[in-house]
Amino acid sequence: MDGYGTLAMGVEEELLLVDAATLAAAPGAPDVLKHCASDADGAAGRFSAEITTLQVETKSAPHLHARDLGQELLALRRTVARAAEREGLRAVASGLPVLGDVVPPPVTEGQRFAEGTATYRALHDEMSMCAFQVHIDIPDLPRALDVGNRLRPWLPVLLALAANSPYFAGRDTGYAAWRALAWARWPVAGPPPYFHSPAHYEDVLGALEEAGALIDRGTVFWDVRPSSRLPTLEVRVADTTGTAAESAFLAALVRALVAVALREGERGEPTPAPSAELLRAAYWRAARDGLGGMGLDVATGKAVAAPLLAERMVAYARPALTDHGDADLVDAGLRWLLRHGCGAARQRAAAAAAGSLAGAVRWLVEQTRAEGFPDPGGR
Repeated sequence: MDGYGTLAMGVEEELLLVDAATLAAAPGAPDVLKHCASDADGAAGRFSAEITTLQVETKSAPHLHARDLGQELLALRRTVARAAEREGLRAVASGLPVLGDVVPPPVTEGQRFAEGTATYRALHDEMSMCAFQVHIDIPDLPRALDVGNRLRPWLPVLLALAANSPYFAGRDTGYAAWRALAWARWPVAGPPPYFHSPAHYEDVLGALEEAGALIDRGTVFWDVRPSSRLPTLEVRVADTTGTAAESAFLAALVRALVAVALREGERGEPTPAPSAELLRAAYWRAARDGLGGMGLDVATGKAVAAPLLAERMVAYARPALTDHGDADLVDAGLRWLLRHGCGAARQRAAAAAAGSLAGAVRWLVEQTRAEGFPDPGGR
């Protein structure tokens, strides 16, 4: 094909609710969702419940242009923020709740969630975690699996860029993305296996179902997976980002990575196959340090500065970024992140400036509804 084609992309963002006075995570999703449905001006289907009543999920429409996607994500966030305010709450974009007694969290009513609690038991104790998920149109399973294989080496780098969960329930975890470490305990989570064929994929899922590790195909939680309900490939490695601008940046970058991987598959280029051990170590390092330390190059097994790995990833994606018209947006987003740090670094800076974790939450409330790449100096 000429160029890299035009792949539609959509985003799901999970947002936390906090009490306006105490700034601790607070239940209220059912009432907030009712307000969202009445305030959404025809877009009620863009909001849904999550596993706990501490969370609300937004779902964008499919978009061809990253800037249009960013505008919709900001509008969705602001709708949730206004709805939360009507209930004495605030909306927060963070991978985990900074404050609050959230273990175990209040689970949303419903048969599927109840079945999940019965199956996964104490794993549900930390399900107040919020992720950022990008869907890219790939309607057939063989290509989706091939692209997923080719994206595996970049998953730890995407995690470092989006790390935004340093605190959990009043404690500094010492990590930039504690959500990724908590999530890794699930039987089907983290980086997926390397799949040799659709038959191999079906065999693996069949074995997981036989083991009772899945409620249904929707509980395949690998960080890149063919969607169980849409004709898309879903990349779900990232924490919910602090700002809508970061979300648009990440979505554009993921789409470009997918487009380049598709082209490589069409050309029959070899697929990288880093070992599960190296990927696990790279995830751990990215989750610990975010953009602020060393990452692991899974091709060589060598430690490499996380910003350099991010720059290499953008360089790999650049042909498709240029073709899609997203190069300037992604370059600006990467410069901003390298200058100001990932979300975890900015949360910690806000807490230090205020002298309390409540200061980090107040700052997160403002970042959640901020337009563009805001100047963190205002914190």
